[in-house]
Amino acid sequence: MAIDFSLTPELEAIRARVRTFVNDVIRPGGEIIDGNGDNEALTDEDRLKALIGMRRQARAEGLWLPHMPEEWGGMGLGHVELAMVQAEAARSYYGPWVLNCQAPDEGNMHTLLHWATDAQKEKYLRPLCEGTTWSCFAMTEPEVAGSDPTLIQTSAYPDGDEWVINGHKWFISNAHRAKFAILICRTEENPEIPQAANTAFLVDIPSDGWIEVRQIETMHGSTGHSEILIEDLRLHDDQMLGGRGQGHLLGQYRLGPARLAHCMRWIAQAETALDMMVERSLNRFSHGSLLAEKQGIQWMIADSTMELYQSKLMVLHAAYKIDNGDDFKSEVSMAKHFVANSLNRIIDRAIQVHGALGYSTDTPLAHMFQQARWARFADGADEVHQMRIAQRSIKAWTDTGSTSRATGDLPI
Repeated sequence: MAIDFSLTPELEAIRARVRTFVNDVIRPGGEIIDGNGDNEALTDEDRLKALIGMRRQARAEGLWLPHMPEEWGGMGLGHVELAMVQAEAARSYYGPWVLNCQAPDEGNMHTLLHWATDAQKEKYLRPLCEGTTWSCFAMTEPEVAGSDPTLIQTSAYPDGDEWVINGHKWFISNAHRAKFAILICRTEENPEIPQAANTAFLVDIPSDGWIEVRQIETMHGSTGHSEILIEDLRLHDDQMLGGRGQGHLLGQYRLGPARLAHCMRWIAQAETALDMMVERSLNRFSHGSLLAEKQGIQWMIADSTMELYQSKLMVLHAAYKIDNGDDFKSEVSMAKHFVANSLNRIIDRAIQVHGALGYSTDTPLAHMFQQARWARFADGADEVHQMRIAQRSIKAWTDTGSTSRATGDLPI
C-alpha cells in the first residue's frame, strides 16, 4: 500500500501560484482595505471596489472556485487538493473570499450542485459561481439546541401549490448581505424517524415574510450573523430543494465537507500563529537570553508544532476518505473537534509569547483569537462531536470486538 503525501508537479505549481497571489495581491490589498500606517480604512463603495478588483484578478489568474467542477468555472480540485489551496488562501483574512471559496457560500455551492434542479442551478448556483451574489444557510433557532436539527420548530404547511412558513432563526451567517437562503423547516409531523421531519427550501431575499430583526453583536463585532423572523412566508413548490423530508439529509451532506473546509482554513491560521510565536521568540531578549532559549517557551512551541502536525494529518486523511467515496463522518468529526481546539490553544500560546503586544491589535493575533473561539461550537459543539465519536467507538467494538474502525480504520 502506497502512502504518498507529496504533490504532483502540477499541484505544487498551483500551490505556488496561490501563495504568490496571496502574498503579492491579497495581503497588500487587505492592508489598503483595513488601513495601514497613516492611511484610513476604506469604507462602503471604495471597500467593495477593492475587494471586487482582487476577485477579478484571481479569476483572470485561474485561481477561482477551487472546490467547483471546471464546467462551473472552477478549478475542479478534489478535497485533498482543496486542502492545499484553502490552507494557502486562509493565510490572509480576505483570501478565501477573493478566491470565492468562503463559508457559507462554498458549502451552499456543493449543496446546490448535488440537490438542485437544473432550473434552480441556473437561478441560484450560477450567480454564486460567477461571484455576483451571496447566500446563507438558515437552520439554527434560538428556542432549541442548534446542534440537534430534529428539534427545529420553524414549520411549513402546504396551501395549494405553495408552502406557508412561520418560524424564527438566528446566527444565520451572511444573511444581511445574501440574495437567497437555503431554509430548513419542519414539514412532516409524524415521520417514521425524527431525521425525516425537515425539508429545505430556497428563499429569495428580500421576500415578504422574511424579516431581518438584527445583526447579532458577537465578541468580534457585528459581521452579518442575523436573527430572522419568518411570518407567513409563501414559497412555491418549485422552491423546494431536494424532496420532502430530506432536509436533514441535505444538511448533513452539506456540513461534512464544510466542516473539513473550515479545518483547512483554521490550519492556515494556526500555522500563522506558530510562525509568529517562533519569530517573536528569536527576536525578544529577556532575563539574560532570547525567549527561544527558555524551556517554558520551547514547550509552547513544541506543543503547538505537534498539534499542528496532527491537525494536518487528520484533515488530509478525512479529505482522502471523501475523495474515495468512503464513509467519512467519524474522521471529519474528529478533525473538526481537534483542529478547532488546537487553533484556540496555538493562538493563545502565540499571544502569551508576545505578551502585551499580542493582546493589542498591533498584531493580528487578537483578531485571530476572537475569530477562533467560535470554532469550538460552530458546525457542532465540542461536546456533540465527542458524544458521536464515543458512540462510534462503542459501536465499532460492539460490532467487531475492536475500536479500529472508529480510529480511522488505518492499516496499523
